[in-house]
Amino acid sequence: MKRLDHYWYDDNALSRLLLPLAWLFCAVATLRRIAYRRGWARAEHVGVPVVVVGNITVGGSGKTPIVVWLVEYLRTQGRRVGVVSRGYGGAAQTWPQAVDADSDPREVGDEPVLIARRTGAPVAVGPDRVAAARFLLAHHALDVIVSDDGMQHYRLARDVEIAVVDGRRGLGNGRCLPAGPLRERPARLHSVDIILTNGGTQADAVRLEGGELVNLKTGQRKPVAQLVGQRVHGVAAIGHPGRFFTALAAAGLETVEHPFPDHYAFAADDLTFAEPLPVIMTEKDAVKCRAFAGDDHWYLPVDARVPEAAGRRILQLIER
Repeated sequence: MKRLDHYWYDDNALSRLLLPLAWLFCAVATLRRIAYRRGWARAEHVGVPVVVVGNITVGGSGKTPIVVWLVEYLRTQGRRVGVVSRGYGGAAQTWPQAVDADSDPREVGDEPVLIARRTGAPVAVGPDRVAAARFLLAHHALDVIVSDDGMQHYRLARDVEIAVVDGRRGLGNGRCLPAGPLRERPARLHSVDIILTNGGTQADAVRLEGGELVNLKTGQRKPVAQLVGQRVHGVAAIGHPGRFFTALAAAGLETVEHPFPDHYAFAADDLTFAEPLPVIMTEKDAVKCRAFAGDDHWYLPVDARVPEAAGRRILQLIER
């Protein structure tokens, strides 16, 4: 990922060399969106409001904690909420698949299992999000469906679009794949209902706050402050591992960094290090590592703190 960041988040010779492919990618993405807007391709409504949470970049923008926040927030407002997702990395042979707290992330993907465990909401995954949404509605009485990472899945008609932007890295060099990190042109953000900036210096930015450390084997909890000044192994297989390592450093930990590719399928050997130190990983990685976790393996859950005005606006858009 560091090598990708080097040319996705900077202007350099390799990125410029890839510009023709980036222009083609942007053109195809734009034409596809136009086809749905003009009715040449048909978006399908599923009968309840659909809220899409996504982004126009690849690589972690902190979207999953915001999905968790949104589900919990809508529940406090009396809504019955279900979640659909792609199930990226899942190897199931048939789709859609129901996901609960005990589902195998190797079959249905790591992020959906995390969402199911944190929220207890009905979750269904599959490449066809329309089918996943209808599967949920056939088995649960729901008022709202949240589509995780579904901005570019235009076949599922949506009532609200929420774009999550990394407040520190922004849109990188502003170029489409493979010359930059963009899935669509920056102008796409002008058409969404709400932009949530995750981190950065803006007063109304979303903040991710770490909770207590949780032991993978026992579920024991302890404050991060108990490890202040200690050396630990930091493990992160997320889109932007640096965000996690920065959070550990800000908490006062001396971290030996072990970044892995996003959605990496861990094996026990991946967590065996020469230096016997506590291992701290993200919650997303923990769902894949519980089966072979050691006694001193911990994860750090994070919660999104979203401005109240954003919640009120989402409700207004749903109710319209």
